[in-house]
Amino acid sequence: MSETQGPAGIIVVAQATPAGSPPAANGVEIAVPPAEAHGGGFPPFDVHTFPSQLIWLVIAFGALYVLMSRVALPRIANILEERHDRIADDIEEAGKLKAESEAAAVAYEKALASARNKAHGIATETRDTLAAKAEASRKSLEAELSAKLHAAEQQIAATKTAALTNVRGIAVDAAGAIVQTLVGSTPAQPAVEAAVDAAIKN
Repeated sequence: MSETQGPAGIIVVAQATPAGSPPAANGVEIAVPPAEAHGGGFPPFDVHTFPSQLIWLVIAFGALYVLMSRVALPRIANILEERHDRIADDIEEAGKLKAESEAAAVAYEKALASARNKAHGIATETRDTLAAKAEASRKSLEAELSAKLHAAEQQIAATKTAALTNVRGIAVDAAGAIVQTLVGSTPAQPAVEAAVDAAIKN
């Protein structure tokens, strides 16, 4: 068995074979990595690769910076500007709507006050009109009742006068009949009427 140094530091182990054996069976070559390959550590931490890592880091950072500054950041800035403009527009629209609502509230209050004043005026006018009509109706009714009462009083007076006249005539006839019955002779009509008139006055 013999060891030979192969390319790239690979150790080749050759095993001796008897003479006369075919070349394919002369030995087996085994590639064994060098011992320092097992103890190299994590490749990024290898100090021999730091320069290339720094170069690639600068290249990647530069590419990322260019990508962010040319593509991502402008888009984000546009989005933020659009959102800011939209918020400003919404605030302005809200201010306009608030002003409109306040103006509408003021107009509503004015309209309500005007309607109240108008309703109060209408109620006052209606009350005055109804009071005037009631007063006129009352006066008309009082005048009508007064006329009817006067007519009734006149009718009562006429009826009383007629009744008294009838009573006087009846009294005169009755007095004459009574005197004739008591005395046996018919008294003088003027004397009987005078006596009846005196009795009525008393």
